[in-house]
Amino acid sequence: MKLALTGASGLVGRFLLAGLAARGHEVVALGRRPVEGHEHRPWALGEAAPLAGCEALVHAAFSHAPGRYRGGEGDDPEGFVALNRDGSLRLFEEARRAGLSRAVFLSSRAVYGDYPPGTVLAEDLPPRPDTLYGEMKWQVEQGLSALARPGFATASLRATGIYGPGEGHKWEGLFGAFLAGEKIEPRVATELHGDDLAAAVALLLEVPEAALALRSFNASDIILDRRDLLARVARITGQSPALPARADALRVSAMRCDRLRGLDWRPRGEEGLDAALRAML
Repeated sequence: MKLALTGASGLVGRFLLAGLAARGHEVVALGRRPVEGHEHRPWALGEAAPLAGCEALVHAAFSHAPGRYRGGEGDDPEGFVALNRDGSLRLFEEARRAGLSRAVFLSSRAVYGDYPPGTVLAEDLPPRPDTLYGEMKWQVEQGLSALARPGFATASLRATGIYGPGEGHKWEGLFGAFLAGEKIEPRVATELHGDDLAAAVALLLEVPEAALALRSFNASDIILDRRDLLARVARITGQSPALPARADALRVSAMRCDRLRGLDWRPRGEEGLDAALRAML
């Protein structure tokens, strides 16, 4: 399948690009920066999308203040919404008019918002976003779902934090601070390897159209305490800086991924984490 992928040069998009290409898809990168080894078409959120010849769309582009997702609006909330919500909905409308058969949107667990800590986030739980980021993602999900028609299937993937090897990976600063002996604050969170995210996206592109009728899918894997993560780092590097205290795991809102698992999606759990850490370190 020939796919248009937005955000292909980003920290998350690079996993999608590699994973989709490895599964035999021809990936066209839409964005400002070329991606080596793949067709590139210049594009930015809010602009008309060059979709000619493509059969499906994966939308992972996101305009935000550097290094920030929640809070990514910085001091320009109106511009943030105009680019990310309105620009995304324009893109999906163009995809449908261009005759693409499928569109997958990279949403976020942030749509669940202000449920109490420790709530199990099942896919039938009504979204309650409590940040502009989460509200924007939820509005795009709803707009995309409203565009669905026979022959134009849609899906939104509510992903948790994405980790994996590569330049500028999400734990690069954390590992550097830990190995330098700096004090690390306790934290525990849900995590998903970027390759497992790519596998989920590929699945949503490849399953029969009827399998996407529920529209939204959670994507998460392990619950990871920084203490356990950094203990692994210490073993691999042979160093022994002070580990942070263990965080309260009862305050983590785990995500149930019943819909993806029902399509036979199987993330690699601790095995994927260990492989990623060896590659990072």
